[in-house]
Amino acid sequence: MSALGMFLLGLSTAIFLLAATVAKYWALGPSLGKLVLTLILYSLGNLIMLKLIKEFGMSISFSLSAAIQLVAVNVVALAFFSERVTSLQAAGIALAIVAVALITLGPYFQGR
Repeated sequence: MSALGMFLLGLSTAIFLLAATVAKYWALGPSLGKLVLTLILYSLGNLIMLKLIKEFGMSISFSLSAAIQLVAVNVVALAFFSERVTSLQAAGIALAIVAVALITLGPYFQGR
């Protein structure tokens, strides 16, 4: 992945993370401003994803984005919003990360 691709992936992740955080604040205290900001942030993140899809393909772009967001959103939810997950839920999160890693890295291990 190129430096530009890594930058765009990081930028989209940061924007999606900010959007998820604003969405959580909207859930705690709904307001039109929070809703509009959430929609704008998710739209901006998806526009960046379009560039990544064009450059790296849909499967790689979305798989990497999903894995990174899965980890980042859980860190924010656990650290800043004091949310908790059960052992079974934690195992599911870990399996999801492994699944996305296998989907993303599988072709490289198979020599394609």
